Amino acid sequence: MASTTTAPTLIGSVQRALRLLEAVGSHAGGAPAKQLARETGLPLPTAYHLLRTLTHEGYLLRDKGVFTLGEAARRLARAGSLQNRRSKIEDSLAHWRDAIGVPVYFAVYRDGEIELVAVSDTPAAPAVDEWADFRETGHAHAIGQCLLSQLDNRARQDHLDRHPVDAITPFTVRDRRTLLERLNRAQPPRTFVEREEYALGTVCAAIPITAGAAAAAMAVSLPLHYEERLLPAVEELRSEIGRLLSSFAFSISI
Repeated sequence: MASTTTAPTLIGSVQRALRLLEAVGSHAGGAPAKQLARETGLPLPTAYHLLRTLTHEGYLLRDKGVFTLGEAARRLARAGSLQNRRSKIEDSLAHWRDAIGVPVYFAVYRDGEIELVAVSDTPAAPAVDEWADFRETGHAHAIGQCLLSQLDNRARQDHLDRHPVDAITPFTVRDRRTLLERLNRAQPPRTFVEREEYALGTVCAAIPITAGAAAAAMAVSLPLHYEERLLPAVEELRSEIGRLLSSFAFSISI
């Protein structure tokens, strides 16, 4: 019998705690316990108990009798916002995947590393398998080269110090000097194309995304025997880039 009564009690406590969090969040400068109890319709002793628990767990802060949201609650809010932005990105990529008929990739350079944020493909047009760590092989794929080209010289050199140029296929750029020459030669409108440098039997093209100070890139890939479709596909993506960014409705800081 204990198990049948405990679960509803716990669920009720969670519901009441969430109501208190919502009430606190509605006041920019915070609110005292009595006001929060009144707004949530909770008995004052119950509100006090839950407010103390939420404060202990870091979801609330108490200062001079006033409760405000704590860091734990802010982390939850950021996580929800992040997930919402990621969903919008994934939806947008899926739209252009279907429109262009190729896998579409979105990546950013953040905190000194290449981060593949989202990929959209289909069973009929699969994305490239990440058989070698994408972050460590930026010199070998079009997305990495596109992102590295957007960095200043110091950041680029730092990245290559940490992730040295290393041939992972017979077609990979052979050394750091050759890679840097390739990056320095790139002129707008820049399209970075790699043929079997990262994965045998695959070609990829990437273009930079200009949004704020962040380095970002979008890319498409195709099997080698469809190489003639690569540049038309990436140019179609480039021609729609303004609409893409508008439909993303996200911050590059994702």
